[in-house]
Amino acid sequence: MTGTRELLLEFTRDKLEAYVQHVAGARVVSEYDANNTYQYIVNREETQLGWLQAALEELGETMPAEPPLPTRNEGAASKVFGADAAAADAFVGKWRSRLEQLGDARRRRMIQVILGETLEHQRFFAQALAGQIDLLGVRRAVGSRTGRVLPTRWIE
Repeated sequence: MTGTRELLLEFTRDKLEAYVQHVAGARVVSEYDANNTYQYIVNREETQLGWLQAALEELGETMPAEPPLPTRNEGAASKVFGADAAAADAFVGKWRSRLEQLGDARRRRMIQVILGETLEHQRFFAQALAGQIDLLGVRRAVGSRTGRVLPTRWIE
């Protein structure tokens, strides 16, 4: 049986990989509502990574290095949504089956929460792929929805 430390390190590496993919996705998906959804997902994942870092530090481990930011030039946002939906589904499938290997109930519950949030993210990606725009809630009907976001936050 794999130990808690090894499982948490592997899980954290997988979550870091998903996180950098979503940061890259936010740079490709420029439609306002879909980009806001990516920003929401990235924010949640930053919180999750904080939890994982604290859990690793309790075990005397350091946070694994963040993988390099990938280039996502898939063109159509639908390709990005589809790839991220499939990746979220695979992530949950992999880790749900391995939860029982984690003997520590508190850390197992933390991973269950992260997996639940990942399923929510998978649902967002699938809804965006289906053309839904109110991913984070219904907006008031005030004018038309226009505009795009920039691929980077700061321009000098």
